[in-house]
Amino acid sequence: MAAWETLKNHQNALIRKTLEGSTFIAPTTSAAITALTGADSSLNALPEGYNDLGWMSDDGAQFSADVDSSDITSWGSVEPTRRDITSDVTTLELTLQETNKHTIGLYTGADMTAVIPDASSGEVAVSKPDRPPLRFWRVLTIGVDIADGGEIYIGRFLPRASVTDKDDQSFQSGDDEALGWPVTMTAYMDSTLGYSERYYFGGPGWEALLGSMGF
Repeated sequence: MAAWETLKNHQNALIRKTLEGSTFIAPTTSAAITALTGADSSLNALPEGYNDLGWMSDDGAQFSADVDSSDITSWGSVEPTRRDITSDVTTLELTLQETNKHTIGLYTGADMTAVIPDASSGEVAVSKPDRPPLRFWRVLTIGVDIADGGEIYIGRFLPRASVTDKDDQSFQSGDDEALGWPVTMTAYMDSTLGYSERYYFGGPGWEALLGSMGF
């Protein structure tokens, strides 16, 4: 009979935390992310068209999963005898703090390719579309942790996502509030790639822990 101390396998080194990170967007015409790191475990350059959305609130990138299921109950059973997943939707909530071409475009739904600063004053005017089209983006979020072996990168890639909600925007002078562009993006299946979301794990710190993690 094994003692608890010999049976358990608790490893503090495998507890991860995303100390910092960024979210990048690109048109769906840009190449998909196929690998986060190269042969030396360092980060690959992103394909052409990806832009960093910049600083976010300290809530970071908030991923949510909305899962619905359908249950079959049976005579004599006190629990469902069959359960089928009918919906599994990933959303990403961001409170973007930088005001730039990309954050304005995501929040307003405007086509920013047609927006040109005034030649004499530099002023920019953006009209909210009466019926904003459903624009799709490639979205990559990378979180960074530090381990004894070096940096660890955890990425979540949404190959086809759109803005499906946005939160209130406040004009005020509070000490802890920046002018934000809060949006929620929903992931959809990319029919060419065959998935709506893909996780990536890499970096020198990750490689050093592969055996401890059971790989």
